[in-house]
Amino acid sequence: MTVPLYVQIRRQFEAKILSGALPPGSRLPSEMDVSAEYGVSRATAQRVLNDLAEAGLAIRRRRHGSFVADVTRQINLLNFVTPAAAAKGTPGRHEVVSARIVRAADAILTLPGASADTAVVELVRRKLNVREEPQSVERHVVLFAAAPDLLNENLEDLVTLPYLQRRGVPIDSIRLYLDPVALDARDAALLHSENATPALRRRRELRADGSTVEVVTTLVRPGTAEFFLELPVPAM
Repeated sequence: MTVPLYVQIRRQFEAKILSGALPPGSRLPSEMDVSAEYGVSRATAQRVLNDLAEAGLAIRRRRHGSFVADVTRQINLLNFVTPAAAAKGTPGRHEVVSARIVRAADAILTLPGASADTAVVELVRRKLNVREEPQSVERHVVLFAAAPDLLNENLEDLVTLPYLQRRGVPIDSIRLYLDPVALDARDAALLHSENATPALRRRRELRADGSTVEVVTTLVRPGTAEFFLELPVPAM
């Protein structure tokens, strides 16, 4: 499958930021400049810069412009439960570790409500940055009845929420859990980290008609990101 143009442009900026060619504090081109340089619409240019900001690589300031952020990613946890943000996914390339169809009882994650013999799709991926350094490990377990052709998709770029929505699965809620864990030997090796290092695991459930159709966990490489929640203060 062809990589979308906005992803190609975003990856060029990611490469420059992570290589140091664009150091922290550098001003990034405006939406108008990106649009003119790459021959894309203003909306596409805006998505490129917004994606860089959501990945923690840029800071956007209204009326002041966009600037390269510190290399430690700032991750807004609301992006994992807000449908519009969850549907976009996060920047970076996925490396497929394993992909198979199994019984729910044999899957790497428990799919709430699924009986032992229910068929599920199991997918394990490692997210890499443009320097091919590991950022996170993702584990998905998806109800096979909701995603029978999932393994035929481009798994390196797949974002499951829009995939399920395209299939007509009526996703009506997203639930997020945060679990403190210690890396086991397998995850430590995948993340180039020390065994038993403390880490934060995000666990997200997608639900349709009251039933869970997907569970995905994400282990972020320790020391590479800060997590936050930011909510608007209502006017008094």
